[in-house]
Amino acid sequence: MVEDLLSKKKKLAVIGLGYVGLPIALEFARKISVIGFDINRKRIELMKQKIDPSNELEPHEFEGTDILFTADIDDLRQASFYIVAVPTPVDKHNVPDLKPILSASETIGKVLKKGDYVVFESTVYPGCTEEDCLPVIERVSGLSLKNGDFKLGYSPERINPGDKEHTITKITKVVSGSDAEALDVIARTYEIIVKAGTHRASSIKVAEAAKIIENTQRDLNIALMNELSRIFDLMGINTYEVLEAAGTKWNFLKFYPGLVGGHCIGVDPYYLTYKANALGYNPEVILAGRRINDDMGAHVARKLVQQLIKLHKQIDNTRVLVMGATFKENVSDIRNSKVVDVIEELKRYSVNVEVVDPLADAEEFHEEYGIQLNKEYGTDYDAVIVAVNHEQFSDLDDDFFSKVLKEDGIVVDVKGELRKRVKKFRYWSL
Repeated sequence: MVEDLLSKKKKLAVIGLGYVGLPIALEFARKISVIGFDINRKRIELMKQKIDPSNELEPHEFEGTDILFTADIDDLRQASFYIVAVPTPVDKHNVPDLKPILSASETIGKVLKKGDYVVFESTVYPGCTEEDCLPVIERVSGLSLKNGDFKLGYSPERINPGDKEHTITKITKVVSGSDAEALDVIARTYEIIVKAGTHRASSIKVAEAAKIIENTQRDLNIALMNELSRIFDLMGINTYEVLEAAGTKWNFLKFYPGLVGGHCIGVDPYYLTYKANALGYNPEVILAGRRINDDMGAHVARKLVQQLIKLHKQIDNTRVLVMGATFKENVSDIRNSKVVDVIEELKRYSVNVEVVDPLADAEEFHEEYGIQLNKEYGTDYDAVIVAVNHEQFSDLDDDFFSKVLKEDGIVVDVKGELRKRVKKFRYWSL
C-alpha cells in the first residue's frame, strides 16, 4: 500500500477539509496523490482557488500539491486509503453528536473496496471507531473487517489552530490499527509526512483514549486556575501575579485562567464522561472542572456588572465594548466561543453590548449566535472587555482606552496581559 501511494498508483482521500483535514490533505499532496472531499461545495470552490475557508493557510501552501478538491462521492472511488477528519461536536445538552462521523462512515461504505484502509482522526470516546463507525461501514459496503476485506485504524489529530510552530510534520503521530499489518501500514503511511515519527499504540481504543485525555487534562488544569482566580479575587489578590511568583519553582505547572471554548478542550471531556456514564461510572472530577470552566463567561459578566453598580451606573444605560469574539487568539474560528457567554450574560442584565473582532466573519457569527459584530470602535463606553488577545490588540494601553472609555471607565482584561499597561482606569482580570 505505502509503495503504491508513493508511486501514485493508488490515492489517499481525506474526508472533511476543516482545520484538521485540509492541512493533512495538503501535506500528503506534496508527496502523493490526494483526493480532498468535503460536503460543503462552497468551501470546495474556495479551496480550488487556493483559499482556506478557515483562514489558517496561505495561498502558497496550496502550491506544489497533487490534490483534487471535490464534493462528489464518486471521486472517492479512486482512493484506497481514507482519512476521516470531520467534526465531533456535542449538542446543547453536552451529549456527543455523532451525526457527522457516522455520515462520513456511510460515505466511505458506499465507495470502499477490498484491500482499502480507513483511518479516523476525529476525536471520539474510546470504542467509537469500532463500536459505532465500523458497523456503519460494514453495513453499507457489504464488506467485513473480520474477514480481512479492509483495514481499520485510528490516529488522533494534533492540529492546533493558530499555531505555526507545532505543525503536523513536527509532532509525533499516534497511530493504531485493527491488526499488526494494519498498524504497520498506517504508521508507514503517516511517516511519509511526519518527520517527528509515529507512536504505535497497542489498540484503537488506546489511541482514542490518548487523544481524549490530552484535552481533558488541560481542561482540568485550567479549571483549577479558574477556581483559584475566583478565590484570589475574593482576597483582593491578582491571580497572574500569584502565578508569576509560583512559576519560579522548577516543577510548577504553568496553566492560566481563561475562557475555555473551541472544538477541543471545551468539548472532548464530555465524550469521555458520556462513555463513562454509559458504563455505569459517574465521573466527578472531570465534570466539576467542566462546570467551573463553562461558568467563567457568565462570571466575567457578573463581575463587571457588580463594578458598574458600585459606580452607581444605571445598568440599562451602560455601554460595554467587547474586543474579540473567536474562541482563542489569532484564529477566525468561532465554534463554541465562550465570549458569547460573556455577551449573553451582560445582555441579561440589560447592558448595551458592542462587539468587535478583526478575524471573525461577521455574517457567520450572526448566523451562529444572532450577535452583530461591529467593524469599528465607538467612544464613551462605560467598560471595555478585552476577551481575546489577537495580535491586532497587542498595543492596547491607557492611550487607547482614553479614546474609547469614559473617565470612570473599567478595563476588564480576561487574560491579564495588560495589567502593567493600564494605570488610569479601573482594572480587573481573572
